[in-house]
Amino acid sequence: MTHGDGPAHHKTMAMVCWSSDLDRVWPTLILATTAAASGLEVSIFFTFWGLRVLQKNETRLTGTNLMQKAESLLDRGGTDHLKLGKLHFGGAGTKMIKKLADDYKVASPSDLLSMALDLGVHLYPCQMTMDLYGLSKDDFIDGLEPSMGAASFIDIAADADITLFI
Repeated sequence: MTHGDGPAHHKTMAMVCWSSDLDRVWPTLILATTAAASGLEVSIFFTFWGLRVLQKNETRLTGTNLMQKAESLLDRGGTDHLKLGKLHFGGAGTKMIKKLADDYKVASPSDLLSMALDLGVHLYPCQMTMDLYGLSKDDFIDGLEPSMGAASFIDIAADADITLFI
């Protein structure tokens, strides 16, 4: 595709994932993988609770001080531990939606995150949130882009054809 007489333009999408709620993470990863499979260059900035999505599933306790460790116990990271933001019902709602997704062959967040990496989606951890939570690169899954701050991601988003905040 060309714009005017200039060179071909590669479409891009920039997204912010700020929540670790299953009902926000799932559409973020579905949109990202669909866009990447359609040929768009996709970048996702994971900040605040959304940063927990990139955490290794087997990592339970993180942080360097008591408050950070307590927060990690209250908000467990990893795609296997996501819960619904609404209608959670002590885990029953989350189990129900996961069962429905399985019945209807909807890829899990873990599978979608793996697909995103395979499709070349750029996954950026927020450095400020890493500092706030006491997280290090070792707490995260492999294949991520280097961490960055908000200003650096805004540069990516400012040039994107599509920007989403989910």
